[in-house]
Amino acid sequence: MQKENQPYKIEPASRLSHVSEYYFSRKLKEVARMNAEGKNVISLGIGSPDMPPSEETINVLCENARKPDAHGYQPTVGIPELRKAMADWYKRWYDVDLDPATEIQPLIGSKEGILHVTLALVNPGDQVLVPNPGYPTYTSLNKILGSEIVNYNLREDNHWQPDFEELEKMDLSRVKIMWTNYPNMPTGTHPTKELFEKLVDFAGRHNILLVHDNPYSFVRNNLRLSILAIPGAKDVALEMNSTSKGHSMAGWRVGVVVGRADLLSDILRFKSNMDSGMFYPVQAAAAEALSLGEDWFEALNKVYYAREAKGYELLDALGCKYQKGQAGLFIWAEIPDWFDGDCFAFSDKILDECDVFATPGGIFGSEGNHFIRISLCMPEERLAEAAQRVKTRLKR
Repeated sequence: MQKENQPYKIEPASRLSHVSEYYFSRKLKEVARMNAEGKNVISLGIGSPDMPPSEETINVLCENARKPDAHGYQPTVGIPELRKAMADWYKRWYDVDLDPATEIQPLIGSKEGILHVTLALVNPGDQVLVPNPGYPTYTSLNKILGSEIVNYNLREDNHWQPDFEELEKMDLSRVKIMWTNYPNMPTGTHPTKELFEKLVDFAGRHNILLVHDNPYSFVRNNLRLSILAIPGAKDVALEMNSTSKGHSMAGWRVGVVVGRADLLSDILRFKSNMDSGMFYPVQAAAAEALSLGEDWFEALNKVYYAREAKGYELLDALGCKYQKGQAGLFIWAEIPDWFDGDCFAFSDKILDECDVFATPGGIFGSEGNHFIRISLCMPEERLAEAAQRVKTRLKR
């Protein structure tokens, strides 16, 4: 019999037994605790842009938020103005034609798209190809939903691209989806037309749906390429995109999945049962942001390239090896030869001795075990301070 004032024990769902709390959620709690103790940690973990969106974008948000009729539920398919802006954006920058009525589905951030694509299109027991290293959510979400994960390795000696000979030797008969991501996170590898052609050809021959995650096109990347620009890609691929990185709107949660109308219809069937649309002023402001021109991206990247130089100074102070000219918000670097341990121990050492947090590459998969990743979402002076702390505090 239940004792008075003692709550019933509620067991978590069994699906959660396959995953732990997201690494950054756990680690940033530790960083917050250290800061509360007066440590002043320089956190170079997540890729959350610290610069604001354009002034025009913020003005449109505020103007619409003042309208009395702008605060109700919105259509799950997104407002027509946003869908058209997304179609125009794809045509302008990627030379991809999309029907705004049927080939575009706005998302509450592209991370939501990973959930919706999986729930709408993958059954428990289906196999999914997940890159190693790769975005941890590809793995954790499929574990929660009961998909069987099949890793494909990205290796430095193959320029962090899939080994197609290795893939062709696998039993692919149960594979439903292949996740891919270029510009690549975490390795910073740039996209190429040749790589995308290989991916489209591979997916088509094996009846696999290719899902390309493309949020870093506009950050430290001169080749803005959509996989849907490849002939035949629309038959075999979906693409997710976002305003989070290139438009400095990570907290606004505005993303999109684009591609075949029948697949987006399946995704909408699920999504429409889960949410009631995005706040109208956010959608209107996102449409404004998507109209920004090259001058916006030049100014944005001028800042990131200046920070990149300071990031190199920090990595040099650590003794790390790295490839210059990476794309995206991060620098991916090999842990130094002098350190006798893995990336997790190295990250902890930097944090403990220097009050600087760098992400251990192993959270992205076993192929990242000898690497760390630093974020450039931090002012130059703080990156310079991180380098100075390492020079004066790190024990070798």
